[in-house]
Amino acid sequence: MRAAVPSTGLLTRAPSRAGARARAPATALTLALVLLLGGCASTPPQLSALESKWPAQLPPRADLSAATPFIAQDDYECGPAALAMLLRSVGRTATVEQLKPQVFLPGRKGSLQTEMLVATRRQGLPAYVLPPRLDALLAEVAAGHPVIVFQNLSLDVAPVWHYAVAVGYDRERRTILLHSGKTARQEMELPVFERTWARGDHWAMTTLPLEQMPATLDGAQTGAALAALERLNAPAARKGYESALARWPGEPVLLMGAGNTAYAAKDRRAAAKAYGRLTDVRPDIPDGWNNLAQVLMEQGQRFKASLAIERAVALGGPRLDQYKALQKKITTGM
Repeated sequence: MRAAVPSTGLLTRAPSRAGARARAPATALTLALVLLLGGCASTPPQLSALESKWPAQLPPRADLSAATPFIAQDDYECGPAALAMLLRSVGRTATVEQLKPQVFLPGRKGSLQTEMLVATRRQGLPAYVLPPRLDALLAEVAAGHPVIVFQNLSLDVAPVWHYAVAVGYDRERRTILLHSGKTARQEMELPVFERTWARGDHWAMTTLPLEQMPATLDGAQTGAALAALERLNAPAARKGYESALARWPGEPVLLMGAGNTAYAAKDRRAAAKAYGRLTDVRPDIPDGWNNLAQVLMEQGQRFKASLAIERAVALGGPRLDQYKALQKKITTGM
């Protein structure tokens, strides 16, 4: 069940020194007492805010457990098991055995968050880290997207790190449903869940087919996830950019990514179109003008390329020397 301490990185912080290494699991009695005490305390802040003003667009309940394959987790393998469940929910034939070498660190007796994200991208899928909010987590589940959550099932002084998959919730019952450990569709009280999740810095992730978009991220955040995928699988990222632009047609991050992946695929026409659109919506971004100038030059449109690179040079920035080098090449043909 246990997972290693998360690495620092995307939208998360490393736990305190007390959590620097996965510890022995709490005894059943100790864990039961911890959860019981957590359930008896006052309502934690995120749940309190959510219940005081429940979003109109958030349904009162959702249940994805039947559509989310369950895999029982052996000791120390909650990371590979949770990721395999998530990947299978979107049609990938992932197994714990396949994923374990990619995400499991024997020295840590668990999995780091960075490895979970990279392993998802190796499947040709974007890894979406969610905003660290309970309403965002429930909104993704309500949208039909299972979510991996990172919890500390014990106390900070003796952490028991754990990955589970959120597959449902019920507002009236104040519960969340988890594929967790050896239990499918485990029901946990929302106050208890929030406390265990807060100890893991509210870290959560999901993945989706390239034609689908997350419910709780904006265009720039979605573009950042696709850019990370682009570094491992540019063709897959290109499909993702195309889908995302249908929803956010003027998002600069997406337009830049669409241009870059089209250029990598030697589709100069599509690249020029994306870069041109980028310079239309954000004429203050010099890289957009530089990239447009490069493509126009390669298409034999030197006059238009010279106008574009002039804009990049005028705007300047940390890559000014590169812009000037391209300007010289366009002007002299060398």
